[in-house]
Amino acid sequence: MSNSFFIKKNYPFRSGLLALVITILSACSGGSSDNAVAPYELNIAHVNDTHSNIRPPDTQELLVDGQKIYSSLGGFGQLITLFKSLDGTNNLLKLHSGDAITGTYFYKLNEGETDAIAMNNVCFDAFIPGNHEFDFGDSKLKKFLDFLASNPSKCNTPVLAANIHPGTTPLPASPLISRPNGSPYFLPYIIKTIGGVKVGLFGIDVVGKTKNASKPDASTVFEDEVTAAQRTIDQLKAQGVKHIVMMSHIGYEGDLAIAPQLTDIDVIIGGDSHTFLGEYSPIVKKTPSGKYPTVVTNKSGETVCIGQAWEYTKVFARMNIKFNSNGTVMSCSGTASVIVGNTFYTDRALTTPLSLSENAAVLEKLSAVAEVAVTTEDVAFKTEMLSFNQQYDQDTLAQIGTLQGDQSLCLIRVPGTTNRGGSICDSVINKASGSDIAQVVTEGYRKATETASDPFVADFALTNAGGIRKQLETDGITDRIIKMEDVFTIQPFPNELIVVNITGAEMKTALEQGVQNWKDQLNSDGSHPYASGLRWDLNLSQPFGNRFSNIKVKNHSTGIWSPLVSGTSYKLVITDYLRDGAENYVVFKDICLSAGSTRCLPLGGVYAADSLANYIKSIPPAKLTRPVCGDYSHQSVIKADGSALALCQ
Repeated sequence: MSNSFFIKKNYPFRSGLLALVITILSACSGGSSDNAVAPYELNIAHVNDTHSNIRPPDTQELLVDGQKIYSSLGGFGQLITLFKSLDGTNNLLKLHSGDAITGTYFYKLNEGETDAIAMNNVCFDAFIPGNHEFDFGDSKLKKFLDFLASNPSKCNTPVLAANIHPGTTPLPASPLISRPNGSPYFLPYIIKTIGGVKVGLFGIDVVGKTKNASKPDASTVFEDEVTAAQRTIDQLKAQGVKHIVMMSHIGYEGDLAIAPQLTDIDVIIGGDSHTFLGEYSPIVKKTPSGKYPTVVTNKSGETVCIGQAWEYTKVFARMNIKFNSNGTVMSCSGTASVIVGNTFYTDRALTTPLSLSENAAVLEKLSAVAEVAVTTEDVAFKTEMLSFNQQYDQDTLAQIGTLQGDQSLCLIRVPGTTNRGGSICDSVINKASGSDIAQVVTEGYRKATETASDPFVADFALTNAGGIRKQLETDGITDRIIKMEDVFTIQPFPNELIVVNITGAEMKTALEQGVQNWKDQLNSDGSHPYASGLRWDLNLSQPFGNRFSNIKVKNHSTGIWSPLVSGTSYKLVITDYLRDGAENYVVFKDICLSAGSTRCLPLGGVYAADSLANYIKSIPPAKLTRPVCGDYSHQSVIKADGSALALCQ
């Protein structure tokens, strides 16, 4: 199927049935039933949380006429093709709502140059920094933004950050204050004239997560999201702007919460929470977390349209907004389409393609499915990326192990919440054991200490759930080859392993702090703890201090589990990220960074990705499998509502 055929079928912006589509979809999403022709119409195509996924990051299972087939999922080159297909669309904005960098080996390879090249092939009308843009401090963000601006005649994409203020104190001053030519790196807002009408855009980044879980410079100030947003809206209204779009990186729930607190906001294009929005499709077999677009009301009682485009270049989202003569939203509609390649396979590893006739039949079937975008990589971008791809292949495609076919390692942050993988991992939501891949990662941390001499051998290891970025899935039958590419995607951050001398009482406090961060302080659930050699019962209906019980430590020589003793000293391995107190793990910061402390020592330059790779390599000739039930850190979990999750079997 040609790209042009797909575009004609799936893109309401260019369809002759536009008015009918908008009327139907706005009725479904709660928009106005007013059928009057709106004096202004705005189209927005957007992405978020692309995280250096230059190549297709995953495989998508599709159910077509009862048959399971597979295709590549996402890819920035594929996104570029889809954005270019909208050339000529009236009143179009192209937006990126943050977290462009970190997440794959491509970022490690060149610190954002490939991401900038990809973004400059789209020419976004605006970009906002997300929390992960600050993972390595202001200087590395500056380097990426310099890459993005290296060819200003091509795009010159504005970077919007109404609530981020790079400063001079305490020293050193943030390098993000101004560019060499004196212009600022960040603008609070821009006003674009689109179709003869002024449209205001501004950016808001999540404050708590960026300050506590990333590493912005101390001199950079993050202002309250609501305060900065309303001030900026008022500034735009004072300049006669009626149509206002907030680009947010505060998460879907944050968008739902902030909209009713703001007057005169019309559209929120979000990011951060990696939320899958849309209509359920039995072909895609992934349940959305909300409608696309989601329709709510602002403080003025007017309609607000909210959209987010999942994660990792997997979704291409297009929103259409109609305004009345007062500048108030009358209706909004659109589609968030899962991006797949145009070649289909019988296996998840994408080694056995369908016949030409079978492939053609699938393409015809999918041409009528708006929730699926079939496309190919942009040819010009593919050529531009040739040397980068060659280096990537050289560094990452070596095979290091095999995952047993019926042993997918699923990813979930808090047991009982959201499956972050494919449909084969759906059952993980109901299991107390939670994240399989987190258990494997922590076992890699702990095993890394066994090759070191005393005093480094650890009793247990701990990670925060947000440090693990991807699952390892199979099709349920076929063994999966594990490559270094997988390791760099699962553990993309250059975090060094640290061994901590810690008491049992301090360890329990750390566990409580990890849950307190997301449950009580309403920060990221990426703080949720997982461990190897340490297990517990968790009751989320209890207050801080009483959530963890029956905490036990494994003797790795005998395999016997014994109670964690408050006054006993143990050896724990964590990352330097947690050592510094990130994600509310204040106890680690107090232990390790207090004046004169000698209780925390680096593990000889071993990094998180190294430990995972070495652990997988140590398993052959056996295959990697899930841990046994008794080794999972979460032995039982009672949710906040008092219901219990199923025990591991």
